[in-house]
Amino acid sequence: MKTFEHYLVRVLIVLAAIAAIGFILLPFRAHVDRETIGLILVIPVFVAVAAGGYVAGVVAVIGSFVLYDVLFIPPYGTLAVGPGQNWVPLGVYLVVMLAVARILASLRRARAEARRREAETRRLFDLSEALTADQPLPVLLAAIVTLVYEAFGLASVYLLLPDGDDFSVAARAGEPLRDEDLRAVFPAAGEPRSLGGVSTGSGRLFGIPLAAAGRPIGVLVLSGRPISFGDLGSLRTFANQAALAVERARLREQTVQTELLRQVDGWRSALLGAVSHDLRTPLASVKAAVSDLRRDDLQLSKEDADELLALIESQSDRLARLVTNLLDMSRIEFGELELRREPATLASLLTDALASFGAEPWTGRVVSSFAADFPAVDVDRLLVCQILANLLENAARYAPDGTLILVAGSLVGDVVEVSVEDRGPGVPEADRDRIFKMFNRVSGGGRAGIGLAIVQAFVEAHGQTVRAEGAQGGGARFVFTLPVADTTVGVA
Repeated sequence: MKTFEHYLVRVLIVLAAIAAIGFILLPFRAHVDRETIGLILVIPVFVAVAAGGYVAGVVAVIGSFVLYDVLFIPPYGTLAVGPGQNWVPLGVYLVVMLAVARILASLRRARAEARRREAETRRLFDLSEALTADQPLPVLLAAIVTLVYEAFGLASVYLLLPDGDDFSVAARAGEPLRDEDLRAVFPAAGEPRSLGGVSTGSGRLFGIPLAAAGRPIGVLVLSGRPISFGDLGSLRTFANQAALAVERARLREQTVQTELLRQVDGWRSALLGAVSHDLRTPLASVKAAVSDLRRDDLQLSKEDADELLALIESQSDRLARLVTNLLDMSRIEFGELELRREPATLASLLTDALASFGAEPWTGRVVSSFAADFPAVDVDRLLVCQILANLLENAARYAPDGTLILVAGSLVGDVVEVSVEDRGPGVPEADRDRIFKMFNRVSGGGRAGIGLAIVQAFVEAHGQTVRAEGAQGGGARFVFTLPVADTTVGVA
């Protein structure tokens, strides 16, 4: 009804324009020939066809014909034509104007169809481009309903996906629909199908199926304006693309989950291997020392007993550090690592790191080289102590007895470079990146990856870097950077 009212208004406007042109030309009737007036009256026919199509053009032709006859063909003021020669311009005018109206209407329809196809092609391209983007499934589902809602000017769009033996709302855009209305358009027996128009309490709904490889994926439920035949074709094309995109996103998520499970299984195996390797030596030492202390047939001097007790203490500390490393690694993996920065000197950090080893005899081989006025660093004290402890223990494990472990610092630009150097077998250049990977054990002297992985994670948490390189004279040299502290703040 609203469309008919708009059409009627356009026709009345065209007739009013014809009447206005006629009365404007009326004073010049005696001075302008009838052919010129006929050509002028072509103008409202053009306007009518452009505004309302062929039917409006026919109405304009009839109105112009009547006006032409009554006002400009003698006898004036009547529909009578008079002499036979007056029929010629009227007949020519009528035939030409009807032909012009039909031609203009055809051009108008062709242009409208071209615009519709261009808009449809652009719309499908935009929709397809959005669907081919690599995005998670929830984001993709929201994008599907939003794109359909905006592209087709609908009141609401719902996407239903299988949920067991039923369907559930996966995403929606626009006005909400009542549950009972959605229930009325749920596909029967869990099979997506084209529902056509379904009258519900919320108005008329329309369903478009989503299927890929003959399998049901879901169904789009649309409400708002009527769906035209052209829009239906576009919607079905888009529905096919959306079904493929949803299936692809699901397969990608399954692949990610499979890969995650594979990595977890690999980490579990690597963790067991690494822990068993690192636990075996200190546990064997503790067990051997305890067994010796418990033997009744073995008479131990006080010095020997004290040495065994010191061994038990040092190996227990080593086990405690291993457990601490594993706990730190779990904090890193779960994103629970938080920095508590404070200014600190490298000398105090090294002292705390060495203190964590208790009575380990090799700590006496650690030699530091820091200038008296060396700048303080802005760090999380506990984390940097753990970095130094892991690097020192790594160096002590592979450095030959009697050799020194060198710790040095230097100011490079706006950061401090700290190095820990040993005279062990070193790390081959090809392995210097891999030794920082979790649970990795490579050929470079068997350097373990748990402690070094924690070193890398803690250093990167400060926004800094760590690297392994060869030392002059042989051995390994691990270098990491730390930010310089604000000199106006007190230093611990």
